[in-house]
Amino acid sequence: MTGTTAPRKGGRWIERWDPEDETFWKETGERTARRNLVYSVFSEHIGFSIWSLWSVMVLFMGPAYGIDPAGKFFLIATATCVGGLVRVPYTFAVARFGGRNWTVFSAVLLLVPTVAAIVVMEPGTSYGTFLVVAALTGVGGGNFASSMTNINAFFPLRKKGWALGLNAGGGNIGVPVVQLAGLLVIATAGAAHPRYLLAAYIPLIVTAAVLAAVRMDNLAPVRNDTGAVREALRDAHTWIMAFLYVGTFGSFIGYSFAFGLVLQTQFGRTPLQAASLTFMGPLLGSLIRPVGGALADRFGGARITLGTFVAMAAATSVVVFASQRSSLPVFLVGFVALFVLSGLGNGSTYKMIPGIFQAKALARGMSGESAAAYGRRLSGASMGLIGAVGALGGLGINLVFREAFRTSGSGTTAFVTFLGFYALCCAVTWAVYLRRPVAPVIHTVGVETKPQLTSV
Repeated sequence: MTGTTAPRKGGRWIERWDPEDETFWKETGERTARRNLVYSVFSEHIGFSIWSLWSVMVLFMGPAYGIDPAGKFFLIATATCVGGLVRVPYTFAVARFGGRNWTVFSAVLLLVPTVAAIVVMEPGTSYGTFLVVAALTGVGGGNFASSMTNINAFFPLRKKGWALGLNAGGGNIGVPVVQLAGLLVIATAGAAHPRYLLAAYIPLIVTAAVLAAVRMDNLAPVRNDTGAVREALRDAHTWIMAFLYVGTFGSFIGYSFAFGLVLQTQFGRTPLQAASLTFMGPLLGSLIRPVGGALADRFGGARITLGTFVAMAAATSVVVFASQRSSLPVFLVGFVALFVLSGLGNGSTYKMIPGIFQAKALARGMSGESAAAYGRRLSGASMGLIGAVGALGGLGINLVFREAFRTSGSGTTAFVTFLGFYALCCAVTWAVYLRRPVAPVIHTVGVETKPQLTSV
């Protein structure tokens, strides 16, 4: 039954899946995995667009809406928060319902916030109603967790950096795409017509659901493992990596949601001017994420991650300088650099996760398929938790921006805060994963081992 699809639970189920077996991978596995990756990317892409919808909607909300900048930051923070929280159940839904089945359902669910936004998006709607609808868009953030968990199971360890980077990067591009679409609407129809943008996404959502239904597969061997979840929760590395992912993905999604509003509020840009600049950073950050994964495959995720955080601290220093001098050109250079670097870091940190747990397996005396299985088991259990915490980093960024603009009318103090955080991320990455001797001690609850982590 190698690589065959058998009917089970009413869907397309693959009963045997062994990507670490090179013969199986060459004969049937790679082709099937790549096909599922393509349609996973498309569905996740639409999910990211809906999740980041309010980063665009706030550009349409002129004085007639009666919402100040602090209120707008809180709208996008609400969407970010819900998107982070739902990543936990979305992670476990893949094993419970099947990757293909859940992709179909989660795509269809995107119609709810999109249609709701069409109904309420006009002056006179209460702020509370806008908050509820913004919260609904958070379901799009959950698509990332289920998609990454699903694709993680399809690919062998040696290909995970590339595959997870491509999957996540293709999804992340949903942010600049919806922002570009918003720019097109504002430039052609004007800022009074946000419903044109919302209506354009309805057929795209339906297309994503249909393609997932007819082209994707469920993996029967993937099961929710409560023991693995408990072990991942107790493992210090789950939370260390979650912290580092706050620094990379939390930065990416937080800045993506806030960029246009920062340009409007601090630099006085019009909706059209802001929209014409907003998409650049998220686009470059999304495109480079697979590169971060590929570099991590070659040079080690920890090395790339540390270099990324050092560079992010430098870019943030540039942004602080530009913010103090009110220099928009310098600000754009530094801010776009932050997007590019966060994209690189997104790819490298996610590569580290399966590598860490496989290294622990080798340190425990496992080898071959048993070590690979342990790595898949623990990395799959931890990825949803890490992804959820990382997304909540975006919430933190928007709340820090909200407070900075509320108290001082400028984002300078927010950027100083972020600079300190990146310095802390540098220290943690070096101390835990790169400090000499080469084989650092991994501390877990009741376990202390010394694996070789140079490939992490």
